Amino acid sequence: MPKRNDRIPKNHFKKDWQSRVKTWFDQPAQKAIRKERRQQKAAQSFPRPTAGSVRPLVHPPTRRYNFKLKLGRGFSLEEVKAAGLTKGVARSLGVAVDHRRTNKSEGSFQANVQRLKNYRSKLVVLARNQKKVKAGEVSQADFEKVSQHTGASVLPVPRQSFSVTSVPKSSVDKKTSVHQRLRTELRNSQLVGLRQKVKAEKAAAAELTAKKA
Repeated sequence: MPKRNDRIPKNHFKKDWQSRVKTWFDQPAQKAIRKERRQQKAAQSFPRPTAGSVRPLVHPPTRRYNFKLKLGRGFSLEEVKAAGLTKGVARSLGVAVDHRRTNKSEGSFQANVQRLKNYRSKLVVLARNQKKVKAGEVSQADFEKVSQHTGASVLPVPRQSFSVTSVPKSSVDKKTSVHQRLRTELRNSQLVGLRQKVKAEKAAAAELTAKKA
């Protein structure tokens, strides 16, 4: 190994680097090509949004990221049912459905149901029977006036704001131990079945004693 001002051994400076170098002189042309492809894709999917299906808001796993929000794979079957839709109808209206996903939070469940209802209120559906236009559908004349949604997502993720509030030391309850409270509640949850069993045995024994008396 070279030290201080020693020469660098094995100098390979005679490689044909001109034939190995990569250039991006086609970058402006590729930009125009990508734009043309986006326009073609939008024309093919008209009048559906260019971003694809509407997706739910979910929380990433682990404590490090679970306070954030992101777009999920699809709405659960419970959320679709609560919004007044079926799986087939939801997919035909541009709603992504994930039959494997389950709801473990009432807050997230209600938020996604409201998200579906909000999407449904903004949705424009062309009536199959132009002579009998149902509620929530539009005629061909009104449908031609509709513009296509070209945003990055159908319903974007709302921006979150986090704030930290300080609590004065005088308002903190020093007599109550949070650790002890958590341990007590954990033990109570573990002993629910055993306590019910003991209670039932005592009730049966008392009933048997009353019959003998």
